[in-house]
Amino acid sequence: MRVQYSSGFTLIELMIVVAVIGILAAIAYPSYQESIRKARRADAKSALLDAAQRQERFFTENNQYTATLGTGGLNLSATTTDGYYTLAITNAAANAAGRISTFTITATPVSGKSQEKDTACTVFSLNQTGVKCVKDGASCSNGNDAAKAVVSACW
Repeated sequence: MRVQYSSGFTLIELMIVVAVIGILAAIAYPSYQESIRKARRADAKSALLDAAQRQERFFTENNQYTATLGTGGLNLSATTTDGYYTLAITNAAANAAGRISTFTITATPVSGKSQEKDTACTVFSLNQTGVKCVKDGASCSNGNDAAKAVVSACW
């Protein structure tokens, strides 16, 4: 008498494989999302550095900074290249001669996009002296050691 062997997988074996894949996905997906958020921070940083460079060029030509992103100012869009952040010029204060002598450029995550969930580094900013800040100015590169560490991790 011959014994027949069936080839293939049992239902239990398939369920074990599905469970292992589910566990790996549950661990890997949040880590992947965090890595994507970190990579997308480059969109804000490059836009801020470009805007600051344009501000310095504008200052060289006009002996003052501008408070305008668009035409007549920095000729920049209000949204970063990849569209994850919006740019704004704030704290553009005029001096006694009526010329704008300071600026702070901010990059805020666009509402409804994935960068909005990046709670570690929410709002990036850069001013005319090169001071970098995150978390809407809560941590700056000219602050204490803890603030510098936060800025270093985000920038």
